[in-house]
Amino acid sequence: MISPQTLAAPGAPAVLSVKNLSVRLPEGGDREHAVQGISFDVHAGRTVCLLGESGSGKSVIAHTIMGLLSPGLRPVVGQIELQGEDLLQLPTQRLRQLRGVAMGMVFQEPMTALNPVLRCGDQVDEMLRQHTRLGKSERRRRVLEIFERVHLPEPDRIYAAFPHQLSGGQRQRIVIAIALILKPALLICDEPTTALDVTTQAEILKLIKELQQQNGTAVLFITHDFGVVSDIADDVVVLQLGDMVEQGPKLEVLQHPRQTYTQMLLAAVPGLSPRQRPPVPAAAALIDARAISKTYVGGHWPQPRRVVKAAHAVSLVVRPRETVGIVGESGSGKSTVARCIARLIDPSSGDILAGGRSVARASGKALSPFRRQVQVVFQDPYRSLNPRQTVGASIIEGPLNFGVPRQQAWARAEELMKLVRLTPQALRRYPSEFSGGQRQRISIARALACEPQVLIADEAVSALDVSVQAQILDLLNDIQQRLGIGILFITHDLRVASQICDRVIVMQRGEIVEQGAIHDVFFNPQHTYTQALLAAAPGRGFSFGRAVPAEEGQAATQTVT
Repeated sequence: MISPQTLAAPGAPAVLSVKNLSVRLPEGGDREHAVQGISFDVHAGRTVCLLGESGSGKSVIAHTIMGLLSPGLRPVVGQIELQGEDLLQLPTQRLRQLRGVAMGMVFQEPMTALNPVLRCGDQVDEMLRQHTRLGKSERRRRVLEIFERVHLPEPDRIYAAFPHQLSGGQRQRIVIAIALILKPALLICDEPTTALDVTTQAEILKLIKELQQQNGTAVLFITHDFGVVSDIADDVVVLQLGDMVEQGPKLEVLQHPRQTYTQMLLAAVPGLSPRQRPPVPAAAALIDARAISKTYVGGHWPQPRRVVKAAHAVSLVVRPRETVGIVGESGSGKSTVARCIARLIDPSSGDILAGGRSVARASGKALSPFRRQVQVVFQDPYRSLNPRQTVGASIIEGPLNFGVPRQQAWARAEELMKLVRLTPQALRRYPSEFSGGQRQRISIARALACEPQVLIADEAVSALDVSVQAQILDLLNDIQQRLGIGILFITHDLRVASQICDRVIVMQRGEIVEQGAIHDVFFNPQHTYTQALLAAAPGRGFSFGRAVPAEEGQAATQTVT
């Protein structure tokens, strides 16, 4: 632990000042405090990034500032001053007045931040209704305007849509719009770009910078993506198990780290240079998808009928011990293709062969063997875990359904918890008791419990910090080689794709625009869209306390020709 110091910005007032903050955990846990002795300032027009592994206390600090701590957590020491007011001493009514106007927050998981039964436009409009006297037509204009600023397609359609009708990236942009619409003095971003593709991520980061320039906004930014930190941070605070271990200007911390823990984090940052992987042996395909298409028809009278081609004529093959990646922007059709292949939704046309047998039209008992053969790790762990079941019950549910004895299934669950860096005792806890990254590790353990032949990972490591991310990728590689499984890996993180994939498929607007060996696609992209994705990768060319291979720098700075 280091002694508290102030990240100063000469001439700029401190919008937020955190002084010697300690937050106590409920009794009976592994630690007494969630965070202890935390001190830093966030100045107008500057961005402070909080870094650290899952469980280090980053989100606890953000929720303490907003007055949104979970029951059982309580600040016991310290001050949090926002524009001169000590937030820890304010009544609830005053905190409600400050939220949205003086401080706004972008939450990590958009499905838990949005009301599932309210239209998206109404949820943004609520901020204006509560804090302004604008008329209905002017509020609608302001909402549509912020939708355009966060690059949501068809703002009028999005205004009338419910959260479940949008992609994960689009839902996150709705949450960002809610936080930005009143132009608060302090913006707290808790993993705001986790669900976003690289091009949208770059646009959102640019938007946050523009807001700072226009209004002098102070930003407290929580992320595990070091590429994002290198692009947006002015100052960095590194946390470990609730203690502040290092802080200082961005270049000093990221390029010349003093503490062993910071050095460990930086060493785990994936690069764009593909990892050396054993060659994929020739074998029959585990999954052979042929010309898969998915079309949605919407609209009700008197509105015109809408036809959306979410996926069109997508063909791919996954072989034993092979990892095939699918990359592309939000809404490009990546998850739609994955859900069709997993038979979670029915394809409109095309065929899916598993072990040489067609399953595209199978149903009921005929589909049961395929359900065990193909398992999915979903993007949002909070939605995929039953909040009323312990995580142990969720993990053993699949094996029990396929006839595995309970004692054997539980022993396997304990083994998997160790593999994903959680204690077996955690099996008796509920999803709400874990951080977002911990819930994602639980979801991975649950998918592996059935020992599938094919694992479909839909943004499976997007919620994980870099050190755990590296371990999960190693874990998937080890399991793949030991069990001979094939992996279909959907991700918007090009660096992650380069570390785990043998082949990569690039999708745009529901179609494949480029595919091939990972090295060929990343270092010699032929399509302008692929080139644009690589050019938008955060932190391209930045050296994280290590030399960047020339080959990697060339790929990261590839421009459209």
